[in-house]
Amino acid sequence: MPSLAAWATLWETKRMRSASAVIGALGLAALAIGAAQAASDHAGPSFQVTASVAASCSTSIGNLAFGAYDPGSARSGSTTLVVTCTNGTAYRVGADEGVNGASVTTRQMELTTGTDLLAYSLTIGTNGGSHLGSNWGNDTTGGTDTVDGTGTGAAVNVTINGSVAAAQYVAPGSYADTVTVTVWY
Repeated sequence: MPSLAAWATLWETKRMRSASAVIGALGLAALAIGAAQAASDHAGPSFQVTASVAASCSTSIGNLAFGAYDPGSARSGSTTLVVTCTNGTAYRVGADEGVNGASVTTRQMELTTGTDLLAYSLTIGTNGGSHLGSNWGNDTTGGTDTVDGTGTGAAVNVTINGSVAAAQYVAPGSYADTVTVTVWY
């Protein structure tokens, strides 16, 4: 019959084998879970993200008021043209002759209650590019009377100066004209 020490050694060996079997089973389970997770982490299809940006420009401008006109002295005033174009977009902004003018160099305001005409001019001021001081017109072929530039995406403020020459003896009353601004890009 085996001794008590031999039984203890046999018992310890059996217990170690059981523990090894449990640890082995747990290891296999962990490997199986890891393999299943790895199988679910495989790379799938890819796709592109795209956009198309069209060249665009917008403009705005405030009204220009000369105030009370006295034929004994000239009147002047100014307004701000705001031009915003997409980055890298070349633009040209022009102004027509108005409702009452025969050309951009002969603009006229009309008496709102009559037919008298009061001549005025518009010139390109600060931030007007290479045409600073020029009559503001609408030459689309690259003349010297438009506001030209290249957009950056930021608003550009251009001063537009107006003047009414002295010695125009017209009927008293309110005078007005409407000028249309066009942007080409």
